[in-house]
Amino acid sequence: MRYLTVPGAPPPPPSAKYSHAVEAGGLLFVTGQLPIDPKSPANPPPEGIDAQTKLVFEILRTICSASGYRLEDAAFVRIYLTNFARDYTAMNAVYSGIFSDDARLPGRTTVGVTTLGRDSLVEIDLVVGKP
Repeated sequence: MRYLTVPGAPPPPPSAKYSHAVEAGGLLFVTGQLPIDPKSPANPPPEGIDAQTKLVFEILRTICSASGYRLEDAAFVRIYLTNFARDYTAMNAVYSGIFSDDARLPGRTTVGVTTLGRDSLVEIDLVVGKP
């Protein structure tokens, strides 16, 4: 197994101990990412589900790329939303722009949760393979 901490991704807070990703058995397991600006991690998340979802996918792309994988090769995506009814459609529009090849869509779970760290609206984790 390979445990990865990726420069350019938001650093784990001191209270949390985790790798950005773990490679095992030819798969990359990417830890759930919040919309935290890697250049200014102390700042609050951007406003709105669109901006937060785009930032999370930028972070996930950074982690995948630095680990030798491609975000578009995700085998499974888990998405957590604090307001499912309000935010699902807008989040899904951003998601659909990233995973646009209908012949290669990852498996996916999207769930509503009561709260996420840093008062974020969205958190996303991935399992990524190599084609």
